Amino acid sequence: MKRILILEYDTALRAAIEHQLSMKGFDTVAVGDITEGVAHLESNPVDAIWLDHYLLGKENGIDFVAKVRSMSTVSKVPIFVVSNSASAENMRSYMQLGVDQYYTKTDYDLSQIIADIEYSLTS
Repeated sequence: MKRILILEYDTALRAAIEHQLSMKGFDTVAVGDITEGVAHLESNPVDAIWLDHYLLGKENGIDFVAKVRSMSTVSKVPIFVVSNSASAENMRSYMQLGVDQYYTKTDYDLSQIIADIEYSLTS
């Protein structure tokens, strides 16, 4: 079973994402901030990461991706950024850090994003 780490600060949305991914057969671990996300990655393997730009605490998703890409054990794990921020600067920063996909929440629904993650993990 493929495991997805979800970093999303909105608890209602986090629960919906977890539910939809589990309905598709994924094992999920959901956290709201970078500290929890990094701690999980240090001791638990994941197959992909669902990441919001805005997180609890002072750091944002860009900070998290920079940390993940510097961790040898998970540096190649696919990261899917799903955010309300459509800033060209943020998108550019994420792409330069090597995220696999950047979605603006208003332009995509959960099922589309999950389908892309499924495809990425099976191809």
